[in-house]
Amino acid sequence: MTFIESLTLMLALMYLASLSYWSGQKWGAVATLLLSIGAVAMSLYWPLALGLLIALPLMLLGHKFAPDALKGEIKINTLREGTQHVLALSLLLVAIQYTINTVLLKQGITPWLMRPDVVDAFLPIAGGIELKAIISLNLWDQTHPAAAVMLAAVLLTGLLCKRAFCGWACPLGLAGEYLYSFRKRFIKSELTPPAWLDWPLRMLKYLLLLALCYIVIGMPAQSIPHYLEGNYHKIADLKMALFFLTPSLITLLVFALILALAAWRRQGFCRYLCPYGAMLGILSFASPLKIRRNTQHCLIEAKGMKCDKCTRACPANIIVHTKTTVRSDECQACMRCVAACPKSAALGLGLKSGHRLGHKGLLALVLIALFILPLGAYLAGFWHSQTPDNIRMELIQVINRIGH
Repeated sequence: MTFIESLTLMLALMYLASLSYWSGQKWGAVATLLLSIGAVAMSLYWPLALGLLIALPLMLLGHKFAPDALKGEIKINTLREGTQHVLALSLLLVAIQYTINTVLLKQGITPWLMRPDVVDAFLPIAGGIELKAIISLNLWDQTHPAAAVMLAAVLLTGLLCKRAFCGWACPLGLAGEYLYSFRKRFIKSELTPPAWLDWPLRMLKYLLLLALCYIVIGMPAQSIPHYLEGNYHKIADLKMALFFLTPSLITLLVFALILALAAWRRQGFCRYLCPYGAMLGILSFASPLKIRRNTQHCLIEAKGMKCDKCTRACPANIIVHTKTTVRSDECQACMRCVAACPKSAALGLGLKSGHRLGHKGLLALVLIALFILPLGAYLAGFWHSQTPDNIRMELIQVINRIGH
C-alpha cells in the first residue's frame, strides 16, 4: 500500500470518526480510532503510520477552522461534491504515480515509486474471475488481489446504499458533470432523447455487463488456476495502462464518443454505457434504503400545492414527486431531490419502517465499504501484488506478444 493510498485511507477513517462523534455515535468514533491505531500497530508499516500522523492533526485543525464541514453540518450537495473532489484528487495522484512506475518499467529501470495496488479496481474482469476462484476453488489470487477486494467493496455499496458509489465516489461521474456543465455554457438547451430512444440506449450498459459476466461465468473453474498463473494476468494492468497511454485510432474514436455522450446528456456515460452502473443498478433493488416520500408532509397532498422541485433536481430525470417510494435502477442516492425539497420531513432516504438515513449516515456507509474492507484485506495479506518488478519489467518488453 503506497503512501497516497495510506493517507487517503486514514483521512477517510478520521472523517468517519468525526461524523460518528458529532452524530452522537461516540462508540463509532472510538471504534474507528482504535481500528486505525490497531492497523498501524499490526502492520508496523510506515506509510500507514505517517498517514495517521498526518490525518489526525488535519482533522483536529479542521474542527477549529472548518467545524461545520468536519461535523457534516453542511448542505447535502456541498458534502457530496466535496467527497467526490477529494477522492478524485487522490485517484489523480495514484494515476500519476502508477504512470511513472509503468514508464520506468518500460524503460528497463527499476521503479523508485511503488505501484499503487488500488489501480486494480480498473480490472473488473480479473476481479470477477478472482472472486469466482475464491468461491468455487478457495483459491486466493496473489497477482492482483486488490481487483477482487475493490470489486467486492463496490458491490457492497450497492447492497447497502443503492448506487451511492456512482453518486458520491465515482470520479468518472464527476468528470461527466464537468463536461455537461461546460457544454451547457455554450448550448443551453437540454438534449434529452425521447422515451422511445432513451430506453434502448439505457439497455446498452446491461449488454456490456452481460458480456463481462459471460467472460467471468463462462470460464471453466478448472481453467482458472492456469489463467491466474499466466503471463497475461500478471500484466493485465499494464495492458490496461498502455491502452490509455498509447491509444489506437479506434480507441480515440471510442473516447470521443464517450466524451460527447457525457456532454450531450447529463450522466450520459453512467446512464447508457457504464457496466458498473448497470451492476449497481441491479443490486440497488436489494438495498433496503430507498428515497421515500411522506405524503402527510408533502406539499402536494398536505396543502394541495403544485410542487415538483424534487423531480426537477434529479439528474436521472426520475419522476419523484408522484411516487411514495423511488424504485429505479438509475437512482444514485445523490440526494439532490432531498436537498431541493422545501419540506424536510416530506422526502428522505430511509427504510420501509420509516427510519431515515441522513447524508452524513449515507457517506459513512460509503466510507465503511470503500475503505474498511480494503484495510482488512491489507492486514490479512490480500492486497499487495506479489509479482516482482523484475518479472513485470521483462513482460512489458514483450507485452504485444502476450495474449490470453
